[in-house]
Amino acid sequence: MSLKNIKVIAFDADDTLWVNEPMFRKAEEELCELLEEYLPKEKASKLLFDVEMQNLPLYGYGIKPFTLSLIEAAITISNGDMTIALVQKLIEKGKEMLQEPIELIDGIDETLYKLFQKYRLVVATKGDLLDQERKLIKSGLEKYFHHIEIVSDKTEKQYSKLVKHLDIAEEEFLMVGNSLKSDIVPVLNIGAHAFHIPFHTTWEHEMVHEEIKHPNFRNFTSASELLQVL
Repeated sequence: MSLKNIKVIAFDADDTLWVNEPMFRKAEEELCELLEEYLPKEKASKLLFDVEMQNLPLYGYGIKPFTLSLIEAAITISNGDMTIALVQKLIEKGKEMLQEPIELIDGIDETLYKLFQKYRLVVATKGDLLDQERKLIKSGLEKYFHHIEIVSDKTEKQYSKLVKHLDIAEEEFLMVGNSLKSDIVPVLNIGAHAFHIPFHTTWEHEMVHEEIKHPNFRNFTSASELLQVL
């Protein structure tokens, strides 16, 4: 795989630039504990995931859709017996999540600083526009990026549109992210390059269980390792 033609490097945001998924899993655990009198934790977690999947086409990704799914799941689990106080607690949990401080992924600031000297860097992420913009500003990383792309979902069509907007060829584009499903597979499918940096916690919806074998694909364990090949 030759990287000499790379002109633009795109980075996913959540769990690639900063820590995100553990916050969702903590909220999920808290909901399951609150409703344990109605349903065992494992079954409650499965029900919440099912509700999220049903709502995904309508709500999209992010903390606000997740909060609505928490409330809907709680209503279902409790057979409509949940109190207004519990609804309020779940709403407050969503607000707390929106105001969580940003914890950068180890080594990402230095990595972006050095890559910024050689390449055009962009953010390519999905989720709620307001929330993702807020997190990017709070992270202090905004200064490194030439372009910010926040979409409802990451598909081959969206990546092709981004490459066209950047006025480059597919082989000149590299995507870096933690999700095989969103950051890697669709990028490889359009003929671009993709680097995977796994995060220790991955949402079930983002998992790909098949082994990926592609000349434009590489696995890394940390952001700083990118500097060894770029």
